[in-house]
Amino acid sequence: MLAAKQIFILREVEEGTGATIGLEEDRSGMQTGLRLWFADLPRSHSPIVTLQPAGLHRFRATLTFGNFAADTISQMNRADAEEVDLARALVASVAESATVRFAGEQSLESWRINDGRFLLTAEKTNIKERYEDDALAATCRELVIPILAAMAELYGYDSIEEPIDQAGEIEGALSISVISRRERNPRNRLLSLRIHGGQCKICGFDPAQRYPDLRSIIEVHHIQPLSSLGEPRAYDPSKDLIPLCPNCHRAAHTRRPLPWSPDELRLMHHD
Repeated sequence: MLAAKQIFILREVEEGTGATIGLEEDRSGMQTGLRLWFADLPRSHSPIVTLQPAGLHRFRATLTFGNFAADTISQMNRADAEEVDLARALVASVAESATVRFAGEQSLESWRINDGRFLLTAEKTNIKERYEDDALAATCRELVIPILAAMAELYGYDSIEEPIDQAGEIEGALSISVISRRERNPRNRLLSLRIHGGQCKICGFDPAQRYPDLRSIIEVHHIQPLSSLGEPRAYDPSKDLIPLCPNCHRAAHTRRPLPWSPDELRLMHHD
């Protein structure tokens, strides 16, 4: 039954990760599952997430690496601190609704992919009617997408070019190019929506309620992380990005060098 949902699952995962995904059936277990990997890599060179039904009301997602993924892992280990933090935050978000386990001495807070033996499993239980579209979409969003998105972040997908005309502009203590890159990163957006939900934090607009097929129109806004001295504090993707509708997001950036704060925008907003 899972195999019949391949196109549906592929669309969900590609939108959430910002990467092109390869997909095939996995018949190695008692029940047919699906393998997903980065389509621009041979499967044997890629991280692979296998989604399998387990028991009557469970799904299990397992992250492994192909037999020839050494170069891919080496590239992942060159990720900078911000990318590592985002990847770990994405995996940590899975633990909000599923049981996450690592092989060996790894932990949710400090895991690292040292070699091709790295193994992560996430299992979600008590899924009613697990093959229905809504339940399957929720399973993908809670298990498969955050894990593959974490791998995509470490690998360096969607490197965003800094606009030439913004490279030297400063918005408070951060360059506008840094703010733009963080706001446009699909994995930052994914984490923000997983933590805060898909409702605009200023006006309350929820695209999923008004336009069920257009949830992707919600954006994320970088809250200016200034300390009392005006210097940037350490960036925290789980706290420094909030979901805004396009109107409120544009309104926030109408003031420079510092954008309007969420509290200021709420005071200006009228129903």
